[in-house]
Amino acid sequence: MTTTLVLGGARSGKSAYAEKLAVQSRREVLYLATASAGDAEMGARIAQHRSERPQHWSTVEEPLHLASALQRHGTEDNLILVDCLTLWLSNLLFYGGAGPDVGVITLPPLFIEQRAALLDALHKAPGDVVLVSNEVGMGIVPMGAMTRCFADEAGRLNQAVAAVCERVVFVAAGLPLTLKA
Repeated sequence: MTTTLVLGGARSGKSAYAEKLAVQSRREVLYLATASAGDAEMGARIAQHRSERPQHWSTVEEPLHLASALQRHGTEDNLILVDCLTLWLSNLLFYGGAGPDVGVITLPPLFIEQRAALLDALHKAPGDVVLVSNEVGMGIVPMGAMTRCFADEAGRLNQAVAAVCERVVFVAAGLPLTLKA
């Protein structure tokens, strides 16, 4: 079992690189999608991603309970490609309606529970797992408590997942840079 975290900025090529790893594995691939089409633009993004993937890959959509999906669908013979952790983070942080964008943000209990469950599931995954996540902390500090909370939690999530994974790759301009092998 190998776990790999693929990080990068928006449109950096991280998803394409993760999909390349999945193809090269020569394993049965299950694409675990975390996105939800909340509007037409996101629906178009999802459709575009779907059209670019090999048709024989299975797809499971799970916007919240990622750990249980990994446990349910992981086998010794397959590779699960999770795309992406930052959308999953958004889903959890805004589950049940976003809080005010002022003051101290209290993390939802569902987020705390699911984050811990994901880290535990990665330790127990029977097959290979490739996770895609945005690196959002390389720019300016965002305005607003909620966006700062998101950037902070994305950074903490990426650090925790990277600590558990055997491999970590950063992608910029379509070029992979191995951070941990």
